[in-house]
Amino acid sequence: MRYWAAIRAAAGIPEEVVDAGTLAEALAAARTAHRDNPRFAAVLDICAVVVDGTPAGSRDPAAVVLHEGSAIELLPPFAGG
Repeated sequence: MRYWAAIRAAAGIPEEVVDAGTLAEALAAARTAHRDNPRFAAVLDICAVVVDGTPAGSRDPAAVVLHEGSAIELLPPFAGG
């Protein structure tokens, strides 16, 4: 999992490896790893998610299958140009 902007600040790290078969499992693992940080959970709830270069959009995270080496990008809303 790669963290960007506010989620990176909340996590205190740029990325971490989780063992998961679906996006739902990966997101749950990240929540568990950072369960003592309410800011992480709040930002995670508003992040756009990209899996292997494809936006997850409104797909059910339990239906998004991950593969060995899948890259999950967590992108909070941000302004800029």
